[in-house]
Amino acid sequence: MTINIEYVILRHLQMELKAPFTTSFGTFQTKEFILVEVVDCDGVSGWGESVAFSVPWYSEETVKTNWHMLEEFLVPLLFSKPLRHPAELPERFAAIRQNNMAKAALEGAVWDLYAKRLGVPLCQALGGTKKEIEVGVSIGIQPTVDDLLQVIERYVAQGYRRIKVKIKPGWDVDVIRDVRRAFPDVPLMADANSAYTLADAKRLQALDEFGLMMIEQPLAADDLVDHARLQPLLKTPICLDESIRSYDDARKALDLGSCRIINIKIGRVGGLWEAKRIHDLCAERGVPVWCGGMLEAGVGRAHNIAITTLENFALPGDTAASSHYWERDIITPEVEVHNGLIRVPNAPGIGYDVDRRQVERYTQFAKLFHRAPTA
Repeated sequence: MTINIEYVILRHLQMELKAPFTTSFGTFQTKEFILVEVVDCDGVSGWGESVAFSVPWYSEETVKTNWHMLEEFLVPLLFSKPLRHPAELPERFAAIRQNNMAKAALEGAVWDLYAKRLGVPLCQALGGTKKEIEVGVSIGIQPTVDDLLQVIERYVAQGYRRIKVKIKPGWDVDVIRDVRRAFPDVPLMADANSAYTLADAKRLQALDEFGLMMIEQPLAADDLVDHARLQPLLKTPICLDESIRSYDDARKALDLGSCRIINIKIGRVGGLWEAKRIHDLCAERGVPVWCGGMLEAGVGRAHNIAITTLENFALPGDTAASSHYWERDIITPEVEVHNGLIRVPNAPGIGYDVDRRQVERYTQFAKLFHRAPTA
């Protein structure tokens, strides 16, 4: 099957979060992102979403750099020759170094279109089999511990299967102790977003007493070696996030013993196909994976749901309900969580309709790119 994409629309959207979201590297109140629409010769649309932030806190990519990469390089490469399967795109984009979030946004839109042309859900096109997925919730750093406990109480009551608490130096051991005292049986993990160094090993060891599922990315975002030195010092599994940008990064981390769990984020690793490859590698090695979140709007959230249907996504991910973040999302129906579960949609493609009225409401500007006419 040839995927005949006639034009691409890039839209710059801005949405307000329902509440500020604070991590060790910054606070978010407004989410800017790029929504990608690819349209084929029959007028069928596929949708993708860039997860880059406006400031290079999480990685070197930003909304502005993603727009530049898409406009100047990736969209022209998409149009450069016929395409038969979305899995061809990583090789086509390989001449462009890094810029994984920009690549993933465009690749994701093509995957959605491809699944729609096949008449199957995206999860099925990827090889997923689950009909529902378990989800947890990620809770940012709060003004006080009491505020944090109230937020956790709310999400525990809603049935979320795992609670993730952001930590940083000065907001870690004592905070987790208070959380564990209040919620002795809740599956709990701590996410450091690279806030520590090996010099903090004893402080991180102190977290072992709380029975955490994992400590996520305690050390530098580009590190594998120091994590391999830290993991034997801890009873708690290390989960790598920012350090894993590719299949090769995952392979090296597992060979070194840098972690016992991997968080797969589609945007961070460059797209759905690379995410699937990492999943398969971890399955072969007996290492569980889960799907992390990047404050996605509905399109990105739908892609996360699809990839999480693969068998080795064995731990609850961060794909919380739309209402956790937004007053009004850009898809219908919105993503809903019931007793910690999301029912996987079975409509073709991402399984949700894009609400064009809401997209228009949030769009700041847009640009259309046509395929050059053939001779």
